[in-house]
Amino acid sequence: MKALVVGCGSIGKRHLRNLRSVGVTDLYAFDPRPDRMKEASDQSGCKPCRTLEEGLDRAPQLAVIATPNSFHMQPALAAARRGCHLFIEKPLSHSMEGVKELLAEVKTRKLAALIGCNMRFHPGVALTMELAKEGAIGRIVCTRVMAGSYLPEWHPWEDYRQGYSARADLGGGVILDGIHEIDYLLDLLGPVQSVTCEAGRCGNVETQTENTAEILVWSKTGALANIHLDYVQRAYRRSCLLTGTEGTLEWDFHIPRVRLFRAASKTWEEYPLPYGEVNAMYIAQARHLLACIEGRESPAQDIEAASKALQVAIAAKESARTGRRIQLDDPSAKKTVRKRNGTRRP
Repeated sequence: MKALVVGCGSIGKRHLRNLRSVGVTDLYAFDPRPDRMKEASDQSGCKPCRTLEEGLDRAPQLAVIATPNSFHMQPALAAARRGCHLFIEKPLSHSMEGVKELLAEVKTRKLAALIGCNMRFHPGVALTMELAKEGAIGRIVCTRVMAGSYLPEWHPWEDYRQGYSARADLGGGVILDGIHEIDYLLDLLGPVQSVTCEAGRCGNVETQTENTAEILVWSKTGALANIHLDYVQRAYRRSCLLTGTEGTLEWDFHIPRVRLFRAASKTWEEYPLPYGEVNAMYIAQARHLLACIEGRESPAQDIEAASKALQVAIAAKESARTGRRIQLDDPSAKKTVRKRNGTRRP
């Protein structure tokens, strides 16, 4: 297989290395920054391309879109029109513009399209989702998930204030960055009815975008999900707590186990997990991508699923901006209902 990676920041270089490690050796890459192109070539042996068009002219079967969020749609559409299977880093985009057009191209040309969802390949998240879907805790009633870290330490070799996460023009902000949690919760809870969010800039982390967010999501099944996301925690935290009618599931990134409380027996069960290197979930994702292209598996998160997660993220931003609950029955995710002055859901 021949693959083109568009965008050679840290995640683009990771994808290049991982694709090579799972057997894709004919690699091309494009990034407008020469320093990043050189780093990518040195690390993975990829062949640099001067433009996106030059890369597509090499006739890759796979295009990996790893640009900043606000630049995903144009290269993804260009690659799809050339018949490339797609991997698009999360989130799908920073807006809904171009999403329907991309979905139509992928369907018409019968392409595989996977949106970045590496947390689904973490053994803790994967097992928690498996047990929940098997009905181990009955119907999910409420959830609390958290993802927090300290943005200035993500890439200590560069000024974090210039990175996409901190910049509004590049589609940054902790809500879009933290879409992993929204993604896997939607897979468990199903369609969303409304979204409420408080978000802003907290602490001393300098961003143009929100660096802390509390999101409340009502699903159409009646479940309430609380999602906490931040760029300000000095100690990395990631966890998930699911409460159901018949029990509880909990997972913590730092503890190699999933715990299940069964109400019927009043007992806790522990499921040990392997201590894994962080890159292991990216490798698993890369193998899954190849299986999707070969038709052996279906994408863990396709464009339709990713667009629903994106709609929730956009609604959260709108709620934080307007101080209103956003009703997602409106496809534009812009319809607002009464101001938040009570606890009863719409």
